[in-house]
Amino acid sequence: MGESREKGNLTIEDIAEALGISKTTVSRSISGKGRIGEETRQRVLRYIRENNYKPSPLAKGLAQSRTYNIGWAMPGDSTVTDAPFFLRCTIGIAKEAAPMDYDILNVLMHDKDISQLQRVVENRKVDGVILGRTLMSDPGVAFLKKSKIPFVVIGSTQEKNVIQIDNDHIRACRELTSALVKKGIKKIALIGGDMSHVVNQTRQKGFQEGVKELASEKVLYYTDCEEREDIQKAVVDAVKKRAECLVCMDDRICYNALYKLHSENISIPDEIKIASFYDSQIIANNRPAITALQYDPKELGMVACRTLLKVISGEEAEEKVLLGYELRMTESV
Repeated sequence: MGESREKGNLTIEDIAEALGISKTTVSRSISGKGRIGEETRQRVLRYIRENNYKPSPLAKGLAQSRTYNIGWAMPGDSTVTDAPFFLRCTIGIAKEAAPMDYDILNVLMHDKDISQLQRVVENRKVDGVILGRTLMSDPGVAFLKKSKIPFVVIGSTQEKNVIQIDNDHIRACRELTSALVKKGIKKIALIGGDMSHVVNQTRQKGFQEGVKELASEKVLYYTDCEEREDIQKAVVDAVKKRAECLVCMDDRICYNALYKLHSENISIPDEIKIASFYDSQIIANNRPAITALQYDPKELGMVACRTLLKVISGEEAEEKVLLGYELRMTESV
């Protein structure tokens, strides 16, 4: 009966029948767990190779006590401008997960509501989790550490013993800001987003290191500018106080700052210069082109997934990996 099956469509039952052994013996031979003679194991593996048998992820999961699912936890309150970043991260994760027979289970977290994350972990629906955004006081990180499930974060955290995959934001933002100062800019304004997000804290630190040569009264800070109105008010105030350059924490802030400058007929770079700590399609077509930092979210996703799979398999992983960036200097400064 087992011999009549098409190659590649064999089941554990077919293999057991063909070799005259139990299904348990076949399963143990595949998983490498349990007591079994090496001669029998090699006999099973040889038959598998000769017949192109590929165990399904479900069968492998049952044999190895795994789900073959990865939890991908994203902020559920993401804006339209955030979406491309998380989509590209997802593509990177999927590229690494698919060859290992892993699927991605999307989990949404709204602000500090981690109920979806708690449900999938407590119901053992995933073998590990990739956390897509970190907060200064992060309930997701605290929960995952307590649950002892393998996990990595895309971003940075102050929590100890957490595997982090991030871009080198401090160095990148310091380099961009220092370049502006070296170009002779004497008064500069930073327009920042939600400071409960670790990424904004690290970008601000890089900015501060880049402006250390300027007198404190020559540096303006507008932080926690989340709403369009707040961003545009910050732009108006910075212009009023004769800032020579606006540095925007991310692409969304830069987009809204540009909108306000254009609506007020303020010329870039003649009347004011502008740069962004994050580049994306929403500002890529602006003229003049915007000086900005470019990162690769797909690479973040790939490295995060690759690292998580190592941890799931019981291998050691580096606690913090910082990926590169590209500084694109253009006519906007």
